[in-house]
Amino acid sequence: MAPVSLTWLRALDRPDLLAPSTAAALTSWASTRPEVADEVRVAEIDPDLADTAAMTEAYGLPLSASVNCVLVAGRRAGDERIAAAAVRATTRADVNNAVKRLLDVRKASFLPMDRAVADSGMEYGGITPLGLPPEYRVLVDASVQQPHPDSGEPVIIGSGLRRSKLLLPGALLASAPGVEVVDGLALA
Repeated sequence: MAPVSLTWLRALDRPDLLAPSTAAALTSWASTRPEVADEVRVAEIDPDLADTAAMTEAYGLPLSASVNCVLVAGRRAGDERIAAAAVRATTRADVNNAVKRLLDVRKASFLPMDRAVADSGMEYGGITPLGLPPEYRVLVDASVQQPHPDSGEPVIIGSGLRRSKLLLPGALLASAPGVEVVDGLALA
């Protein structure tokens, strides 16, 4: 059941509320999995409330329903390796162990905000695992695909824009093209 404090509409019916790359990714995904068109929803929010803590408080949403996406990079033999790490907002991404190991780098760090925005084509506070550049690895913590005891089944993620959020079943997010489900990606 969708949270009632926001009006959730079919995301593909409102491409104006999606970053162009997110809209393209959803359109492509729906062409191979028709249920995506109905199950991925979007709601308009106040862009000043795009940060997870502010949004959940303002709209009366459980923090555990939100999934945050951070961009992380490291180098190996001169080659940069970038991944998106998506974890529930009640946890944090294990950048220093899990992400570093998965990227096979000596050190992993968050991408600076200006670079994350420029490279992803998304707005800060709206970066989402859907529609990232194809060379990025997209890592999703395994817990995201299971209903959370506090918030139930759907998860809330960015839309690529600060002025909207996406809602979809966690299991569907975990099955998105290019997603790698990782046990232990999140730290409590």
